[in-house]
Amino acid sequence: MNADRASQTQPSAGSLFELVLMVPEASVEAVSEALDALDALSTSVEDADAMTDAEQALFGEPGMPPPKEGWQRSRVVALFASDPAAREAAELLKLQDFFEGCAVLGVQSVPEQDWVRLTQSQFAPVEITPTFWIVPSWHEPPAAAEQIIRLDPGLAFGTGTHPTTRMCLRWTAQHPPAGSRVLDYGCGSGILAIGAAKFGAREIVAVDIDPAAVESTRLNASANHVMLHEGLPDIARGEHDLVLANILATPLKVLAPLLCSHVRSGGHLVLAGILARQADELIEAYAPWVALQVSDEEDGWILMTAVKA
Repeated sequence: MNADRASQTQPSAGSLFELVLMVPEASVEAVSEALDALDALSTSVEDADAMTDAEQALFGEPGMPPPKEGWQRSRVVALFASDPAAREAAELLKLQDFFEGCAVLGVQSVPEQDWVRLTQSQFAPVEITPTFWIVPSWHEPPAAAEQIIRLDPGLAFGTGTHPTTRMCLRWTAQHPPAGSRVLDYGCGSGILAIGAAKFGAREIVAVDIDPAAVESTRLNASANHVMLHEGLPDIARGEHDLVLANILATPLKVLAPLLCSHVRSGGHLVLAGILARQADELIEAYAPWVALQVSDEEDGWILMTAVKA
């Protein structure tokens, strides 16, 4: 997973150049700020150990500490308008005290692209069920779509392309919450809350610790013509017929008593962001309140659900 810090300038068509750096966690913020000052068009920070046993989860979630600026070993990629600009930035960084322990991995050209067209081509409609689709604004809905969510890629997590999001939405489509009170805890883009609204929920509360996610949820709800109550976690009060939380296993374990307290007797709890190998950990963590079971699995990720007694 990666963290886009900020795109200062929209790249235009033409050859661009990437400066690739290896940066320890303590230096990520200083290096990223320096790259911004050196006129990088954009800077992204990635886990250099992604897809290995050393991969780290970094996202802040409700009930957890805020996210750090980078990973223990971060791969920082800065985009520049020219090869000389990228190389000059590398040389200037090497002279800085804060660059100690960092390394320049190289400068490489990025092929000429129509950036808008390329971005749009990477986000085609996503099938949740044969009749339920996530459709970017620039696409026509598929002919078979009876229900759609309009959602474009953005800063907040959750565009329907990840298995955890698809499984949550598929569960909602298969168990329509018509007339229900729903809580989406850690809402990201608001996609799960919007899905609940599309399938008839009467009241939906969507919360996140990130104000940018709350704003993204508000805008996406407006684009889909649904009404949500979005805000920071302190607006989540009382019991709900359905509680959805697509986060990660560690914060889900910490949040077990809180999430279960928001589920009414006979209500459903739906959890995602869990790897198949983490199922027993979650079952144990939630055992004092509910009996979790695996309800779906896709690409090594699982969906866990329970009905509160």
